[in-house]
Amino acid sequence: MTPPPAGQAPGGSGGASPRFSSGALSDVKVLDLSRLLPGGFCSLLLADFGAEVLKVEDTGMGDYIRWAPPYYEGAEDSAKSALYLALNRGKRSIRLDLKSEAGRAVLLRLAAEHDVLLESFRPGVLDRLGVGYERLREVNPGLVYCAVTGYGQDGPYRDRAGHDMNYLGLVGLLGLTGEAGGPPIQAAGQIADLGGGALMAAFGIMAALRERERSGEGQVVDVSMADGALSWLAMVAGKYLADGVEPSRGGLELAGAFVCYRPYACADGDVALGALEPKFWQAWCRGVGREDLVERQFDGPGSDTHAEVERIFAARTRAEWEAFAAEHDCCLEPVLGLGEALDSELVRAREMVVEWEQPGAERPVRQLGVPVKLSRTPGGPAGPGPALGEHTRTVLEGLGYGAEEIEALLEAGAVAGPSEGQAGSFLA
Repeated sequence: MTPPPAGQAPGGSGGASPRFSSGALSDVKVLDLSRLLPGGFCSLLLADFGAEVLKVEDTGMGDYIRWAPPYYEGAEDSAKSALYLALNRGKRSIRLDLKSEAGRAVLLRLAAEHDVLLESFRPGVLDRLGVGYERLREVNPGLVYCAVTGYGQDGPYRDRAGHDMNYLGLVGLLGLTGEAGGPPIQAAGQIADLGGGALMAAFGIMAALRERERSGEGQVVDVSMADGALSWLAMVAGKYLADGVEPSRGGLELAGAFVCYRPYACADGDVALGALEPKFWQAWCRGVGREDLVERQFDGPGSDTHAEVERIFAARTRAEWEAFAAEHDCCLEPVLGLGEALDSELVRAREMVVEWEQPGAERPVRQLGVPVKLSRTPGGPAGPGPALGEHTRTVLEGLGYGAEEIEALLEAGAVAGPSEGQAGSFLA
């Protein structure tokens, strides 16, 4: 993959494949059997740094995030969803029926030539199909097999269904989020799916690949999104395990307990005050002419100090507070809407919005860029998102299947090519 120019990603033409010629992970080949967010974002991180990622989808509607609105009209129906493209740029797609013997045979041949297999089925699904880890390692002892599930491959909840909010609820994170006396508050970002699942999976895969360099052996990477989400409470849980004091919603030092570290409403919006260190709080107090509040830094919500600080913030506009923060080093920033944030000087300077061409789309695709900046081998989108089954024939040819064999597989329904107008429905 050739790194794109600043703020722009390489485009593609109809039928174009992603480029994997360079990048920090250009020698890594990944089979991605997952769907939706956690696995998709994990393999996106790998693809953005040059890994060759092949989506292995079913012969029906495939990864059903493909059909989620809004759309980039003009692109192929299975590759026009903005949500789908946000997770699947720079990948390829093959369609297999893993319930058929011939389809499973294709997967085994693929596994023999890949470094990583990523899946998000409930535990045991691939085992029951005859293509679980033990079978796959027979054809490739070096395979790193990463399974991302809600509750892990073992334990009492292994077979339960769940989503981000369920995992957060069960590990205590949701119950600690919000104001004292109020209900639990859902975060706008998917903490368990992304932070507990995708990021942990990417790290686990890289650790297993690094270990393989020494041993020559692959292994299972068992990622539980509940486990991963719990790890985000590292300091909170560490404190509780030491002193035994049950934390409460709104009572955490970094989540609402102190007047010096809270969001506040101003005259026309909101600001975030992060004056945790005394020098920052002192700078704020002196800047607003309230030296008397310096010793009240760690008063809590509902206190007289809290009411006074709220009154002070409400008296000025957000722009006035931004000007104030430019003069007084007090860790004070505006609370931006998403549109404002994406158009901000910070996001532009860090190239966190990229633009690229999706074949057929009437306008360029705009997406978030790569959050990790490498100095010599920078990451970036490797190409467009694949249409459903776009690369089935090419991949089979690369595995050594002849033209007649491919036609037989297609005829039998063991594999499928491009969707050719087939439509799906998100969450139908």
